[in-house]
Amino acid sequence: MADLTHPLDAVQSRGARPARPIPWRTIFSYVALLLGALLALGPFLWMLSASFMRASEISAGQLLPTQLQFNNYPAAWAQANLSQFMWNSVRITAITVGGELLFCIPAAYAFARMNFYGRGVLFGIMLSTMMIPAIATLIPNYLTVVWLSRLSESMCGAACKWLDNWPSLTIPFMASAFSIFLLRQFFAQIPSELWDAARIDGAGHLRFLWSVVLPLSKAPVLTVAMFGFIGSWNALMWPLLVVQTDTWRPIAFGLQKFVNADAPNELHLQMAAAVLMILPILVLYFFTQRQFTEGITSSGLKG
Repeated sequence: MADLTHPLDAVQSRGARPARPIPWRTIFSYVALLLGALLALGPFLWMLSASFMRASEISAGQLLPTQLQFNNYPAAWAQANLSQFMWNSVRITAITVGGELLFCIPAAYAFARMNFYGRGVLFGIMLSTMMIPAIATLIPNYLTVVWLSRLSESMCGAACKWLDNWPSLTIPFMASAFSIFLLRQFFAQIPSELWDAARIDGAGHLRFLWSVVLPLSKAPVLTVAMFGFIGSWNALMWPLLVVQTDTWRPIAFGLQKFVNADAPNELHLQMAAAVLMILPILVLYFFTQRQFTEGITSSGLKG
């Protein structure tokens, strides 16, 4: 008896494969990632929603506002005097990040590309400082700043003091062990052939760093700048210790003062002020997220 099956149907029947069930490991991974994302984004989403509510709606435990209260933001901006504190943070952050790049890039290059006596020992000592809790060095750093402030005042007058001024808020953070380590890991991956070619053209270390290494290292340099920006923008404990007036107090202090003293019962204004504080970080990360991720994965820190 002749086979009446169409040739195309035969090919499709031979090529068809039964659908494989999704492994439980994959399902568990996606569920864990979803729960982690909800735990991470939940407080931020509630803060954003509460910033558009009335105080009575927050007290009632509502998750979403019945009507968006956009006037919470100008009210919080005015009552908390955020314009002055934010301008202080902009100045502090700009000086800190600029100084960090100025000092960390040459240090990382020296550890990665230059051979000198004791390089490994010095690099190990520098890495060991990352294991010391920041709270343990708080008082020694403060006493050092006090001594430097007295020394600078005796030499140059009150204009050069460190305490209650920008030097105490910026200079101690311009040499970051983590930033040096991150940049050093990337600088060490640059092929030695580029250095040999630069030497043939008569270039030294400084020109090689400026003309070759830095153009190839935009992602890690931007990552270091991003970390420096976040750390300086969110700083609170150190400014509370070294600054006594509002002239140089940062935005974190302004938010803390607004929450505890100025508007202790106005949760809707507190949430609006908190959103205004973190908005510059979110905007900066939105424009640099690709370079930020590339800088982390290309510097030997990926998991």
